[in-house]
Order: sequence, then C-alpha cells, then structure tokens
Amino acid sequence: MLSPIHHTFGPHVDREAMRKILAVSFAPNRYVQGKSTEELRVALSKKIGGDASLFASGRESLLALLKAMNLRSGEEIIVQGYTCVVVPNAIHAAGGVPIYADIDEATLNLTPESVAVCITPRTRAVICQHTFGMVADTKGLRVLCDLHNILLIEDCAHVIPDDSGPKEIGTLGDAIILSFGRDKAISGITGGAVITRKPDLGAAIRSLESSAIDLSWHEVTTLLTYAPRMRWIVRPLIWCGLQKPILALLNAIGLFSPILTEDEREGHMSPLLRKLPNACAALALHSLSRLKEINDHRRMLTAFYLEEGKKRGWPLLLAIRSDLPLQKFPLFVSNAKEKRALLRKDNIHLDDGWTGCVVCPDTVDLDEAGYASGLDPNAEKVCRAILSLPTHLTMTMKQAKVLVERIGMLLG
Repeated sequence: MLSPIHHTFGPHVDREAMRKILAVSFAPNRYVQGKSTEELRVALSKKIGGDASLFASGRESLLALLKAMNLRSGEEIIVQGYTCVVVPNAIHAAGGVPIYADIDEATLNLTPESVAVCITPRTRAVICQHTFGMVADTKGLRVLCDLHNILLIEDCAHVIPDDSGPKEIGTLGDAIILSFGRDKAISGITGGAVITRKPDLGAAIRSLESSAIDLSWHEVTTLLTYAPRMRWIVRPLIWCGLQKPILALLNAIGLFSPILTEDEREGHMSPLLRKLPNACAALALHSLSRLKEINDHRRMLTAFYLEEGKKRGWPLLLAIRSDLPLQKFPLFVSNAKEKRALLRKDNIHLDDGWTGCVVCPDTVDLDEAGYASGLDPNAEKVCRAILSLPTHLTMTMKQAKVLVERIGMLLG
C-alpha cells in the first residue's frame, strides 16, 4: 500500500532529520540548556535582520512581543479571519482584544482596505500572516501602519524566505514572528522566535526571555520521542486508523505533547513564558541550515500542482506562483469535507486543522476567541471550501502524482 499522504504526521521527519534527532537525544545533559540556543539566535538575527529572542513556541513569542509593547487592557490588535487560535489566545493573554479583518480570497491574507476599516484609536498593531506562504501586501500595510503610528507584525510561521525569495516577506515588519512547530517552515518539534528591528522593543523582549522558565528535562524528552513515534509507529498505522487510539494512550500516560492543549482549544492561554530548550534549538538550527533544500522541495511540488491544475482546469488562486515555497497548496472545491472523507479511504489524509473554521481548528470555541459569525464572509467562505495539498519535505513526487490523479477523479 502507498505510504500515507498527509499534512501532520511528522512532515519534517525524514532520514536526515531522524539522524539529527537521534544525535541530540544522546546528549541528555544538554536537553534543557546549552550553546545551541545562542547559535540559533545569532543565525536568525543574521538571516532576518534584527534582535532575536527565543521561546518555547511561536505563540509564546507573540505573547512576549505583546507584553513588551506594554499592551493595555482593551487595546486592539488586528488579525485576519482564517487564522489559528493561538494568535487571538496570545492577544487575550496579554490583555488585548483581537479585531478580525476579512481576507482577500485570492491570497488568503489581509488587505490594506480590510484593515483600514478596523483601525480605531485603540489599535496598537496589525498581524500580517502570509498564509501558507502566499505573499501578503506588506507594502500597503506598511504605509497604513505608518500613517496611524501602529506596529506591523509579520507572522512568518508558514514561510521563511531563502536566497531565492520570496523577497516580499519578512522585510517590512517592525517585528517578525517565527514558529518551529512540527509542520512549520522549519521545525524544532517546538519553539519560536520574535525578531524586532526596534532596539527598545528588542531589549524588553530579551528581558522577558531571561526571566522565562525552563521546560523540564522530562518535557524535552517527551518532545524528542515525537520523531521516532511518528516515523515508526503512527505513519505505518494510519491506513487502518489505529494511530488515533495509540496517540490517545500516549497522551493519557504523559508520553505525548499535543500541539494544542484543551485550554488553548477553548480560547485560553497561560500568561507564563517558557524558554526554548537547547535540544529543540539544535533541531531548529539544523532545519534552518536545510532551509533552501526544504523550500526548493516545496517549490517543486507547488510548481507541479500549479501546472497540473492549469491543465485540468482546477480552480486556482491567482496569488499562487511556481516560485513560492508554499507550506501547502490550497484548492477550493464544492463539498470539500466529503471529498476529504473519500480520500481517506485511499490513505490520503488532507485534514490539517485549517478546514471548516475561521479560527482554526474546528474544535475552537469561537465566542472565547472573540469571533462572531458573519464578521468575515470571505474567510468563512474559504474555510468551508478549502482542500489543501501537501508540499512538505516527506511528501514525494510519486505521492503527488497519485494525489493529483485521485483528486482529478473526484473533480471530474
């Protein structure tokens, strides 16, 4: 049977990543603290330009930034509809209010026009997402933010540019947020960073990092078991559905770290900040060293899907370009949920948490996230019709060809 086609079951865990994870695992005295955190900080500062601070997740990096801004109760941060719950959660944890602006259906990103109508005297910042690696209008947003004297925050969790681009991303924000999660642009299994070009803000964030707490040795050990668990247990069992009870069992006995806690799904985030463990920094640094390889693989699959989509007359977003290293390739179809269910019978798993919901995943309490139904009609339309194709490092061209043929049968 064909290996599972998926978005989330260890997308960065190939043989080279496994070798690095095993090497890191044999240095238990450096799980929590070590030199890799500083090496990663230097590498990110050099690559992106700015003062880098590291935390245990991307969401905590955003929280640290908002705390450093001295966000006051009731002050507003503009985000887009069609985002992950961790973004409004961080805003709430900092005492602020998320204000949702609608997206452009062609880019799945904010526009200056949608943001402009949301700006009030209480607005402190705009978070520009670059959804799935598609380029947002940062030039227009930069002009708008400068006009109103508010910060522009670029969320680059889905894409980090390399020497081949995209050059429009990561250059105009006052601050850049990165995530090193399991399916992000690069992976440390967990972790995140905030890079700012404002010295005073950078100093405040570094102070928050220095006072953040360490993850325990046991917590880091649990994170390091993620890769072998996905590669050797979960992936082989996906075809028969046994991965779900196994993951549930591991979670019950404390040997699995879920991407989102139950509290986070319900719209709550702890105000505590945690440091990036040295072991995860080492993995993120290794992944960063492979950025061109990772991005070129994503570009290859993006170009393939784009070419096949044009030949087959599929509904393609105008913003998709063959040179983009998309984190996933979005299509929009009727009855997307039913089509994903049909594909699962062929061991094709396209559920990725970004389906059927404006604030993802679909188990989120929208009231707690501060989103009211009907607020962002484009975002609501998109989330119901999206069917995303994998582009990650362990997705092969052979699998992509099979996927295209199977989708072609479904779309007629």
